[in-house]
Amino acid sequence: MSHDMLNRAIGKSGIMASAIGLGTWAIGGWMWGGTDRAASIAAIRASIDEGVSLIDTAPAYGKGLAEEIVGEAIRDRRDKVVLATKCGLVWHTQKGRHFFDYDGQPVHRYLGRDAIIHEVEESLRRLKTDYIDHYITHWQDPTTPIDETMAALESLKQTGKIRSVGASNVSSAELRDYLVAGQMDAIQEEYSMVKRDIETSLLPLCRKNGVAVLSYSSLALGLLGGRIGPDREFSGDDQRSNNPRFSQENRRKVAALMQEITPLAEAQGATLAQVVIAWTLQQPGITFALCGARNPEHARENAAAGRLRLPPADITLISDAVARHLTDLDG
Repeated sequence: MSHDMLNRAIGKSGIMASAIGLGTWAIGGWMWGGTDRAASIAAIRASIDEGVSLIDTAPAYGKGLAEEIVGEAIRDRRDKVVLATKCGLVWHTQKGRHFFDYDGQPVHRYLGRDAIIHEVEESLRRLKTDYIDHYITHWQDPTTPIDETMAALESLKQTGKIRSVGASNVSSAELRDYLVAGQMDAIQEEYSMVKRDIETSLLPLCRKNGVAVLSYSSLALGLLGGRIGPDREFSGDDQRSNNPRFSQENRRKVAALMQEITPLAEAQGATLAQVVIAWTLQQPGITFALCGARNPEHARENAAAGRLRLPPADITLISDAVARHLTDLDG
């Protein structure tokens, strides 16, 4: 794998970033059985050393903890990072739509102008920076008109606090409204070999309008990482323990797929996870793949997937195998 890291544009923003992004949900610890701060910082720094510029975080990941850890990790290398964070999940106000409780406190989905202006300052403080490269509405708020949200984001762009605008967890109708309201540079959605619904809904709309797509859960919370066999047990608050997607039957189907991909991976000198990520990045309309890492070893493995170029014949072969094994998964 002697190629350079693949870099791609964030929509029409003019910002280039590594096609592999480091996702930091797990680094926040919440729903992932806690976090190890030192290992997390080492993982972030290892990612940057390996050519990963895109780092994606959010206030909701550990109620500010992931942002603080990212801020600490990038303090002396801010210029090497394309920093993405989010707004719209709030606990400083109870406006908007109740979403869930966290540590006994309500968290609301709210994208009113007042909250966005408040949230960006909090994020800048935790991240120890004066600008955010890509600012994303985390979940959508049906109580606020998208025009108001977009106007607030555009004003942050004019003052230089953010450099581009994104939205996450959107419907096609919401994306259309954003496109009418202003410049939407990217969306962030779940996409993987086991979750491909956006291929027929959002992706055609994005391709037509020059909107980049950041896929999250590319390894389906580790299901597609090649490490979780049919017999693995999950403990504590690990969200995978009662997730139907991790049923034994599903894991058997994934294992059968992995068996078919293994010779390709070996021929490329790559791991199964790297082949899965590289396949994801070569799907039409997928621009970036966000991959979680909680230690330097995983960070380096993910980064190397951005240097892997699978030949078209391999992509076809993998896609055929995916269609055969994974079309009727549970959950």
